[in-house]
Amino acid sequence: MTERLDQPREIGYRVRLYYDPEAFGRFSERFARFLGTARFIVYMTVFVAVWLLWNLFAPVTFDPYPFIFLTLMLSLQASYAAPLILLAQNRQADRDRVQYEQDKTTAERNQAEIEYLTREIAALRMAIGEVATRDYIRSELQRLQEELGGEPARSRGAGSEDPR
Repeated sequence: MTERLDQPREIGYRVRLYYDPEAFGRFSERFARFLGTARFIVYMTVFVAVWLLWNLFAPVTFDPYPFIFLTLMLSLQASYAAPLILLAQNRQADRDRVQYEQDKTTAERNQAEIEYLTREIAALRMAIGEVATRDYIRSELQRLQEELGGEPARSRGAGSEDPR
């Protein structure tokens, strides 16, 4: 029976595999992390050495000299490892991107706070510059008293007594 293009298809039963992307991603990260260890290199070296020694010197061999089956297994392992490593790298890149955005937001907020505090300090310095000090007021009072013809007021020194 040929399908008609002017009519919608009938919905049939499809088998769909379900997997948890997050769990699969965690698995790929653990796998990629393991592949990047010295333990994996040692295990793989021991495995290949045992395989070669067995197939070279054992009375019963299952993979003669060109070691085609070993090559096939290593290729299969590499073909599964590469996408899992890429998936782990993509997940790490996503986490790095989120962390970068958070760091950028924090840095912008800190910069704004620093600018605010700088303006506040500048305003305080300007306000302090306009405040009359005790010595300035005392010298002005002495000057005014001299102008009015009075006796200059004694400044209280270290040895003078406070009459209060």
